[in-house]
Amino acid sequence: MPADSTPEPGIPGESGRHGPRRRAKGHRRKPRAKGRRGLLIAAWTAAGIVVLGGSGVGYVYLKLNGNLKSVDIDQALGADRPGKADNGSENILVLGSDTRAGGNEKLGGGTDDGSARSDTAMIVHVHEGRKKASVVSVPRDTLIDRPACTDADGGTHDAASGVMFNSAYSTGGAACAVKTVESLTGMRMDHYLEVDFAGFQRLVDELGGVEVTTTQDIEDPESHLDLEAGTHQLTGEQALGLVRTRHGVGDGSDLGRIQLQQAFVKALVEQVKEIGLFTSPRKLYDLADTATNAVTTDSSLGSVDALTSFASGLKGISASKMNMVTMPVRYDPADPNRVLLDEAKAQRVWDALKNDRPIPRSATEGSATGEARGVITS
Repeated sequence: MPADSTPEPGIPGESGRHGPRRRAKGHRRKPRAKGRRGLLIAAWTAAGIVVLGGSGVGYVYLKLNGNLKSVDIDQALGADRPGKADNGSENILVLGSDTRAGGNEKLGGGTDDGSARSDTAMIVHVHEGRKKASVVSVPRDTLIDRPACTDADGGTHDAASGVMFNSAYSTGGAACAVKTVESLTGMRMDHYLEVDFAGFQRLVDELGGVEVTTTQDIEDPESHLDLEAGTHQLTGEQALGLVRTRHGVGDGSDLGRIQLQQAFVKALVEQVKEIGLFTSPRKLYDLADTATNAVTTDSSLGSVDALTSFASGLKGISASKMNMVTMPVRYDPADPNRVLLDEAKAQRVWDALKNDRPIPRSATEGSATGEARGVITS
């Protein structure tokens, strides 16, 4: 949020807005000590930030509550869905959208008419007890059979065969994306979270940047990214470039980008608890305001109270307790820019999650990887 001299109503202990925020410069830093526990932030969502304030966000409840956007997934999809798990686990579909509407037009991606695509998709399975999570990234370039669906506005969309996974979102929004994932996995998505690129960039800047260590130089003019090998405190713009690049690392595919995204999410998780939120009401407010403006949820999470309660249950999940994999796929022999689902291996992934068990290593061994693993170290 821009700085000015006008006090912000309802922010105790502050005489006014803070001065210009010091932005991260991407310079090298000594790595911080390992082993600190973080709050789960799955993929692009800002939901976990809200819980850090606990009851402290109550004084601005109405402001933050008004920021949130929600979609009634249950009403759109009706009863023709997989049943809820009865083993204490939960599944959350997390999407990052690349619309050019609003503040995203300068960031590229999306479509010229302002409509959106799902640029990033992660299925977050929170295991019983909420002490660990399994995260499955779904490559946007996977060719799938998209089911017929009804969007949140009541519009109907026909089924389609052999289309890219991210066409579900661009066709029918959040509801069709959830329907497609449930059809693909046979698992019910208990919650839905989405954050756009502009919101993600602002959130990283509000956090003061995120520290990562790269094992090789990464240069991608299309993503405005130029990093030498080493440790960096990334600005929001640099972080966005990192998680969007597909030409600067690996084989240039979406699979390589997914590996960077997974490594970055773990770095972000470790960052959150290190910034002294409880000592600064101003910082807490800024983070909560940015987070609630950036995120779109399903209707059951569409209030600060609900989002806070949900996120509070994830506090025990540290980066070391997150197993992040990519949905098993193989390169499409007819088009190197597309991948095909490895159905047998993928089924082992879904079966493990349905039964709330860890994903077996054999389920993902031998799948296409994008050759970018280890470019970012924790």
